[in-house]
Amino acid sequence: MVVNGRPMKRMKTRVTADLYDFLTFPASAPGSGSPLPFRANIKAFLATHALVPPPSSLFPHLMTWQILFRVGDVATTEASPDSFSATVCLDVVEEDVARSRSIYCDQCRVVGWSGNPVCSKRYHFIIKADGNSIGGCHKPCARCGDMQHLSDLRCKTCYHVTTADDVEDWVYHQLEDTTHLLHGVVHSNGYGHLLRVNGREGGSRFLSGRHIMDFWDRLCKALNVRKISIMDVSKKYGLEYRLLHAITEGHPWYGDWGYEFGAGSFALTLDAYKLAVDSLSSLPLSDILCEGCRPHTRLQDLITFYQSLSENKLVTMRDLFCFLMKLIHDAHKSRPVTDNVSYKKPRVSASGDVNSWTSADVERVEEAMFRVLRAVSESNWVNSRSLRGAVCRGGPPELLDHCLQELAGKLVAEGMVVNARCHPVSGIVQYRLEPQNVSVTTSCDDTVVANAKCPSEEVLMWDLKFLYESLLHPQTMLSYGSDGTRDAAESSAAKLLDCKQFVKDYKPEKVSGGSPYPAWSLLCQLELVDQSEENVPDPPAELLVLPLDATVSEVKLEVARAFQDLYLAFRKIQVEELVGYSGVDDSTRAKLLLESTGMVRFRGRCLGKNVNSKFRMERGIERWTVDCSCGAKDDDGERMLACDVCGVWQHTRCSGIHDSDAVPAKFVCHRCRVPTQMSQSGGQCKDETVPPVSGNNGFGKSLATPL
Repeated sequence: MVVNGRPMKRMKTRVTADLYDFLTFPASAPGSGSPLPFRANIKAFLATHALVPPPSSLFPHLMTWQILFRVGDVATTEASPDSFSATVCLDVVEEDVARSRSIYCDQCRVVGWSGNPVCSKRYHFIIKADGNSIGGCHKPCARCGDMQHLSDLRCKTCYHVTTADDVEDWVYHQLEDTTHLLHGVVHSNGYGHLLRVNGREGGSRFLSGRHIMDFWDRLCKALNVRKISIMDVSKKYGLEYRLLHAITEGHPWYGDWGYEFGAGSFALTLDAYKLAVDSLSSLPLSDILCEGCRPHTRLQDLITFYQSLSENKLVTMRDLFCFLMKLIHDAHKSRPVTDNVSYKKPRVSASGDVNSWTSADVERVEEAMFRVLRAVSESNWVNSRSLRGAVCRGGPPELLDHCLQELAGKLVAEGMVVNARCHPVSGIVQYRLEPQNVSVTTSCDDTVVANAKCPSEEVLMWDLKFLYESLLHPQTMLSYGSDGTRDAAESSAAKLLDCKQFVKDYKPEKVSGGSPYPAWSLLCQLELVDQSEENVPDPPAELLVLPLDATVSEVKLEVARAFQDLYLAFRKIQVEELVGYSGVDDSTRAKLLLESTGMVRFRGRCLGKNVNSKFRMERGIERWTVDCSCGAKDDDGERMLACDVCGVWQHTRCSGIHDSDAVPAKFVCHRCRVPTQMSQSGGQCKDETVPPVSGNNGFGKSLATPL
């Protein structure tokens, strides 16, 4: 083996240079112009870009494909050998639904797609937080947790015998892991769900939430997905971001990528959502400040303080939170890179020596300085020399000087903040603790202390949380203005929190352009006959790409093949009729007949009993009736319970049962509340087991979509 003189960094760079760039992939959509449906695009995509899984896969119904990406500029990496290009692994898990542990999709049920037939395939797109692949060769032992090879029959540490069920449990656990940076699932019919996005706040080292969303959006366009839903339960700075972002931007964070209102809990509509956004974001701050009166509450002081900082007038609730978010963003961008426990950043002292301090060292010295300032009367200032001498044993002189320079604006417990000034005569920097929102200024032009007129990022975060809880969150909202104003604000905020389902319609059938293929597209709707059950919706229309000379008979065969391939319930579907063209001969060229129609309907029947099987609808074989006082007529993912008399489901909240309260053992709705109709059977909460009367639990099922 011949080894050249190039360093290993350069060799690694040459390897990563051959990978796709995560920040730009995929550059273009396959089949653009005459768009192929998702079921065809995903197969071509995996064959072109992914690593072929081993043929001896342990679980062929959970086939895992892998695509490696680089994150970083290769040119920059080559110019600087000390830098590196990070790699990201995308796992695409092809799940055979017929052999899956979970046949039905809960996300489809709550977003309004429960009437869709069960698809034959589901594709999971996953980026793990640890950078590894789901299809790796190692897994933790079920007993001791030590890593072992998948082929090992016995753990080498604890000698636990590994069964096939253990391995399968581990694989399914990977699909349910909430720490993934990205987890999206798309059914073979093109309907999908974005289950999880975790950026830097969620543990990502290289990728921000926007990087991940940009990648996901490009991928969905390239694969020609149809619709993607998202249950927005994400948080920013520990606050419900769907409420905060709706106030500042008028739509959820996912709206930046085209996600719009999909379905609201408690029968909320798009108009109700828009009205709630407008009414809460346009609420005048003057209703809170009581113009003409001296501010006397902390809330009024805080609003007045930020109004004084802003160059533009802060008139409405949206103005206030937009300005505060801008300050936080600017403070974060200007913040120097801080240390963590595992990384020591070198600092150069005045003598030229290099010192290394961890974040624990800085925090220890700062806490010592806080204790000194607490011990001093609030009206007295402590000069920097005295403060430095009081904590001189806490660390080297360079560390003490660094902490003194960064002390101004630091947030202390109990709502106090460190204020700093230059003495007007001596010019010595002085410190003291003051209430959090007192404006801080300096009287020295050449002071080493930063102008503290604008609070630090820590203080800004503290203020944002206080304002959010005082003005926006319905459960903690303070009383302000008139009773009517406060009630309207509380109602609007509650509606925004109840709107979690957002959907993006990619409309792949409307993609246009010059097609490189001699083909044409046709959107086909299938109408089933001889259905034994009533109110069963027809499957969604499917896009077909047909040869230019295809006849009506050949189109019928293609429609049958497409629906047989897509849905488990239609494996024996037979297309019999082109609706509206009963007199047309099957040998007629379909393009001349149907090209200008947009969408055509076909009528067919399923041979055998498959049409009435458990695969007919995503909602499953259960049949329930939802008729809540709020107007809800279907399952929306919120906690429900059924009446013991009529069996009709309704929300626990609408029935006067708080979300934190247990489900009663006996429940009768208001329609059946007649003494002679009282039943002795226990009440039941939808999708859960009823707890005993003395139990303190009883929470209904909720869908998890952490972002």
